Amino acid sequence: MLNTKIVDKIVKLRKDKNAIILAHYYQIPEIQDIADFVGDSLALAQKSKKTNAKIIVFAGVHFMAETAKILNPTKKVLIPDLEAGCSLADSCPIEDFKKFKDNHPDHLVISYVNSSALVKSVSDIICTSGNAVKLVESLPKNQKIIFAPDKNLGGYINKISGRNMVLWNGTCEVHDILSTEKIIQLKIENPDAKLIAHPECKAQVLELADFIGSTNALLKFSINDNSKKYIVATETGILHQMRKSSPNKEFIIVPTDETCSCNDCPGMKINTLEKLYLCLKNEKPEIVLNPQIIKEARKPIEKMLDISEKLNLIK
Repeated sequence: MLNTKIVDKIVKLRKDKNAIILAHYYQIPEIQDIADFVGDSLALAQKSKKTNAKIIVFAGVHFMAETAKILNPTKKVLIPDLEAGCSLADSCPIEDFKKFKDNHPDHLVISYVNSSALVKSVSDIICTSGNAVKLVESLPKNQKIIFAPDKNLGGYINKISGRNMVLWNGTCEVHDILSTEKIIQLKIENPDAKLIAHPECKAQVLELADFIGSTNALLKFSINDNSKKYIVATETGILHQMRKSSPNKEFIIVPTDETCSCNDCPGMKINTLEKLYLCLKNEKPEIVLNPQIIKEARKPIEKMLDISEKLNLIK
């Protein structure tokens, strides 16, 4: 049951402190509903850069809040729980990645936004699942590229673009765990449903999909497509927006196991309304980054945003 007292307190604090609450699609529904803006990584990065708010409260995982801080070094950026981590970002330790990069000195480094500020600081361009393919295709065909940290997304980009990017061996536990066996079973049980999948899923899963796209692209597809039922291969949180936008349609999440009809990201779901309230009230935990890291990481993020604008990928 929704704690309306907590909601009222958050709304008051947000106004009194000139704060903005940004939430990712994978947050719990209560946080999505109270946020000023809900979106995927690209849209959230764009929104954080443009806000006039004094305080940015980022309801998401750590790397997302870091990105907001990089784009807003003079503003206070808060996160409800510092332990809101990302398995994909964690799969790419900076020292190991530096060695990997040194082994390919003539390669441009494109890093997925799901990476730490340290990895971003040694990258040339940042991308999101929403702009990755077009961003890579905008580069010269003979450009040698390292793509990190998601090997599934990188493999998908290679297939679509005809490139041969060198891939870091990282994955997102939420998407990589999804099995073709379970999906095939769901498709047999629901022959009238379309399978829509995030490109962080394994290639075998993507081969079965009727549509592949970023979280925001999956949402838009479900709104504009004329089907009435969808099997959704991504994190459970997006179902909230899908059901709000298309109440007459049915959405079935691909579950991780037999114990529940869900596929939750532990880092995303660690945030709660209570933590959001305390975060605003106490103005902590705060994201603090080394100024030099901010300076170095900002360049590839700005390059992503500039290219996205030129390619008309701005939300």
